[in-house]
Amino acid sequence: MAEPAGKTDPGAVARLRLDKWLWQARFVKTRSLAAALIRHGHVRVNGIPVSRPGRDIAPGDVLTFPQGSQIRVVRIVALGFRRGPATEAQTLYADLDT
Repeated sequence: MAEPAGKTDPGAVARLRLDKWLWQARFVKTRSLAAALIRHGHVRVNGIPVSRPGRDIAPGDVLTFPQGSQIRVVRIVALGFRRGPATEAQTLYADLDT
């Protein structure tokens, strides 16, 4: 049976838009830049190219994307609630480049 309107499923996995997460994790300065990066096909989620900024991501997903002159590979550890300071943003991911 479906949940009543306004109720959340306690067993559901938390999800967030890809463009919003890239912005909250401070990989890009604005959500518009994040959306453009995704729309141009420069971001992969779990090895699969994506072109929709609104694609849902969840903890455990691996992102591959260019940042400056390097290619970043990160595993999502947590979903953010806001765009906080850099120290807070660094807790949202595990860097797999190193």
